[in-house]
Amino acid sequence: MMKKAVMLSVAVLFGMQAGLAMAANPDTGPGCGLGKLAWNDYQRQKDIAPQVMMATTNGTFGSTTFGISSGTSGCTNDGKIMGDSKTIMFAELNFENLSQEMARGQGEHLASLATLMGIPPDQHGAFFAMTQERYTSLVKAGEASPVAMVKAINEAIAGHPVLAKASSR
Repeated sequence: MMKKAVMLSVAVLFGMQAGLAMAANPDTGPGCGLGKLAWNDYQRQKDIAPQVMMATTNGTFGSTTFGISSGTSGCTNDGKIMGDSKTIMFAELNFENLSQEMARGQGEHLASLATLMGIPPDQHGAFFAMTQERYTSLVKAGEASPVAMVKAINEAIAGHPVLAKASSR
């Protein structure tokens, strides 16, 4: 009888700790990566369908491994999305459109990028002109990647007399 009481006590203790851990960490699916970000707004995150979609997207694009190793796609050690992650994710998803719009100096994807980078709407024109003027250095042939492009744009903003003051970063 005593052995059963001890076993029951241990089971209750572990059950309570597991419940507390789940309450402290309300995981709503497969960690991070493109799948987590793409399906994040789906209601009832713990249902099978959104979790399968997240995992399938992550597996198809290998974005979890990339996100964890580069600190992008919502992957961080503390579970929070890093400041540039949303910008980089947007650039990853819209790289071709952004490249074309930067060359033209206008476009809705470019306007969205400016907003994500903290450029106020009244300075979007200066941002568009800067990205068009520096297009070849921002989107280097052979080195073209969303991460490199965002880094180059951030550096260009920091060195721009008007945009450096206007940016909220």
